[in-house]
Amino acid sequence: MNLEFQILQATADDVPHIFNLIKALAEYEKLSHQVTGTVEDLQEHLFGSRVYAEAIVTRCDAKMVGFALFFPNYSTFLTKPGIYLEDLFVLPEYRRRGIGKAMLAYLGKLAVERDAGRLEWSVLDWNESAIAFYQSMGAKVLPDWRICRVTEDALQRLSSSK
Repeated sequence: MNLEFQILQATADDVPHIFNLIKALAEYEKLSHQVTGTVEDLQEHLFGSRVYAEAIVTRCDAKMVGFALFFPNYSTFLTKPGIYLEDLFVLPEYRRRGIGKAMLAYLGKLAVERDAGRLEWSVLDWNESAIAFYQSMGAKVLPDWRICRVTEDALQRLSSSK
């Protein structure tokens, strides 16, 4: 079945829909309890006085069916900027129709236009379908790297360490 869809830069009006997709992503990843932000926070971070991230959205007819949220990073080894893809999500009923592939291609093109040294992201180790999809798109899953994260109370303790 051919599906007509558009990939667009997100606008401020898209933020409530993006936030709903973030909640759907968290539910899919069994991490709903970790969604503690708000639509207002997302609005401020995407379109406020200091922009922390960007987003693209995918629309099919009038419905938003996917999003990708990303921000700049930097490679000291390449001495080049890069793009870090925080999340890419397509509603389950719209998967396997080329939307995820098109969003990754869009971000790849954006990375090339911005002279980025790399486009990178993380994937949960249990998400075998996503891993296979990313590998089919040319991504290398790096087995020897682990994500380190400091949040909440541990972040407060770290900030006051000497």
